[in-house]
Amino acid sequence: MPPPRTLEVSQVFADVEVSTTSFAPMPAFPDPETYRDILDSLQIGVSVLDLQKKIVFWSDGAEQITGYARIDVLGHSSEENILLHCNQIGCEMCAGKCPTATALHQVRPVEAMSFIHHKSGHRTPVHSWAIPLRDKQGSLIGIIQTFEPEFAVAGPDPNDRSMQERGCLDDITGLPNQAMMHSHLREMLGTFAELQIPFGIFCVEVFELSQFRARYGQEAATSMLLVLARTLRNAVWPADFVGRWSESQFLVILSGCAEDAVQSVSQRVFKMLSSATIPWWGEELSVAVSMGRTGALAGDTVESLLQRAQPVLGENQAAPGRALAAGVAHSSGRN
Repeated sequence: MPPPRTLEVSQVFADVEVSTTSFAPMPAFPDPETYRDILDSLQIGVSVLDLQKKIVFWSDGAEQITGYARIDVLGHSSEENILLHCNQIGCEMCAGKCPTATALHQVRPVEAMSFIHHKSGHRTPVHSWAIPLRDKQGSLIGIIQTFEPEFAVAGPDPNDRSMQERGCLDDITGLPNQAMMHSHLREMLGTFAELQIPFGIFCVEVFELSQFRARYGQEAATSMLLVLARTLRNAVWPADFVGRWSESQFLVILSGCAEDAVQSVSQRVFKMLSSATIPWWGEELSVAVSMGRTGALAGDTVESLLQRAQPVLGENQAAPGRALAAGVAHSSGRN
């Protein structure tokens, strides 16, 4: 049996059969670099892998979405987990379950909603397609993958000057501060009392943040908080609220979320936070996190709601890189 064919990047633009039956005649571009420039001009990410899943092309859009430059990924295999994919439950997909592996194995286009581990450490939600790439003879020569951000992040724009001027945002993370989140909670409780629209909250505690800061410095602590904040913002819906409640605690308000869904969503987010890391002088740093959650009940006040979420913080704890395994709830609704 001949050895597997190695795909050179020039073949992507010179040796691939392009169907134009559904389009007007395309102008002839004798220079393959023209096609490369077209892909680089797209706002979505585009990558091309050979049959060994080695990355041979990485577009400008891919750099912007993932934070990884071409020099970081070209020539590397996707199986090296340079880009850690995970599904909505938070499990890594690269061990033979990622869209690229499925498209290669089944020789068909594969669509997926997943999260990519951004170079800075946080998770970025993406909508991706992995499409088998064939030459003019119809032989499979690789995979082309496109991906783009899946949805807008929750909460206000941290660059909103009016929010900053009114003192509504946390200086470090850009998230709504405690005063702003307190206002959102009062509003949600009022709507719940009048219309019975359910909602829930969960609190995330960063353990031993002061010790982390003392050991690695303020810059590392700030980077870690930013990664956790971005992961939280990316992990929930745009209608939800994510804020920094205290120095070591974040608060998330889940709109239209019943009790079982609150448990399911918080469990998924917990796993994502537990695997959040920052690159630091050749190391991958992480922190231990803990979570408490609850749904709104009749007669609740801001204080009673928060009190129910707080006591379990010491119980639902995971060390860096570990996820809570107990208490998973399955819901037919939002998760």
